[in-house]
Amino acid sequence: MEVDNKLPSDKLKWGILGAARVNERLLPAIIEAQNAQLVAIASRRVGAAKATLEKYAPCHGDVTCYDDMDALINDVNVQAIYCPMANEEHAEWALKAINAGKHVLIEKPMATTQTDIEAIEVAAIKNQVKVMEGFMYRFHPQHVRIKEIVESGLIGDVLSARASYSFLMKASRMYRINRSMADGGGAMWDIGPYAIHSLRWAMGLSNGAKYDQPAEPESVVAHAKFNEVGADIVTSGVLDFGRDAEGRARFGHFDVSFERSRKSEYEIIGTKGWVKCHAAWVFQNDVPVISWALEDGKYAEERFAPSNHFTLEIEHFSDCVLKDKQTYLTFDDAKANCKAIEAVLQSAATGRLVALANQPD
Repeated sequence: MEVDNKLPSDKLKWGILGAARVNERLLPAIIEAQNAQLVAIASRRVGAAKATLEKYAPCHGDVTCYDDMDALINDVNVQAIYCPMANEEHAEWALKAINAGKHVLIEKPMATTQTDIEAIEVAAIKNQVKVMEGFMYRFHPQHVRIKEIVESGLIGDVLSARASYSFLMKASRMYRINRSMADGGGAMWDIGPYAIHSLRWAMGLSNGAKYDQPAEPESVVAHAKFNEVGADIVTSGVLDFGRDAEGRARFGHFDVSFERSRKSEYEIIGTKGWVKCHAAWVFQNDVPVISWALEDGKYAEERFAPSNHFTLEIEHFSDCVLKDKQTYLTFDDAKANCKAIEAVLQSAATGRLVALANQPD
């Protein structure tokens, strides 16, 4: 198969593997992106790709709909692929796309083992393609502002952070918990990546660390509630980020659940105050709010203009491909996030503290 490597100067041609629920947000985002063009969508379910297109982008009849995902991967008109398959399928389909010479944006988690992420990295280097884990929330301007607040020294040295992500499980979403954690099911593999990712980033802002250099935990202790097939419905725990230069403890607290109402917040607490993101998951017409407070009683709220973080993510990745730039989220970040999640799941399963130093890199 000959891959079309003649990239246009302004638009990257995209294909989507699967008719997953995320297409409600993703598909219009690709169409909206200034430097992207949706050219194909595929599903293994007959008619599902066409139905998805008609539901979310009825005016775009020029998009090819496949009932065979290999057909999309082998379409020479497709230059980049978004992979929103089931968690445990990400590695398999990403590798197929990469080995076909496609650039790939993989819905979080990139994979459910560090070994699979390493294989994806090797294949990406070999085929000279861009690959990134799809954490759309990270591209919203509100997080840039939180970074500015922390790095300005306003709230002092960061010693603690907490992250809470949840939504109430409905019948239409039961596919998320119909298999064990070992097989990619459960809350930690579904919404847990957000919690761990935001904590690692938040704790990395301390002591002048760069925006793209998150902190890595030394150990974790976690507890979970499991269903009959071994999927976690609720998981909570503490990541120990060690001590700072002054010998002060640094902890990250996380809580993910399918039993509670929708929430996607994180808070960073320092020696002089705190700053909070009230909603990391935002719709394109939402007005996001962050707040901060200081020891002297000063309190402020800041609001942001509506912004589609899916579109910003697509535009970033497309720009990296078109201009041959490094993606903001790296393989090292994906491996570190996976390593932490694997440790969380091990702790939840055994009821013991797990040292990440004992986990394979």
